[in-house]
Amino acid sequence: MPWLFLAGAILMEVAATTALKLSEGFTRLVPSIVVVIGYITAFAMLSQALTRGMGIGVAYGVWAAAGVALVAIIGAVFLGESMTWVQVAGIALVIAGVLALELGARHPEAQQ
Repeated sequence: MPWLFLAGAILMEVAATTALKLSEGFTRLVPSIVVVIGYITAFAMLSQALTRGMGIGVAYGVWAAAGVALVAIIGAVFLGESMTWVQVAGIALVIAGVLALELGARHPEAQQ
């Protein structure tokens, strides 16, 4: 169950961040409302994931990596932003780092 809340938190954060770009400095009403509602909902869902036993390091790491990757992809595919192979490699490294956090959290003996 904590993973479902974390997934929802990530999706809401990505939606809010995308809307932040579309809000044009909070001058457009609908995207601005999506920003506020999205971030409030994202933090509420993240809180629920943590309350249900997910470790904060893993939760925040997965949130950050997924958010960075998804926002970069959305920017490149839908918003006309560029993405170089160096950026793609950087995203892969962030994801690999989060995977290492998750694997380490599931296997505490590996940290010794």
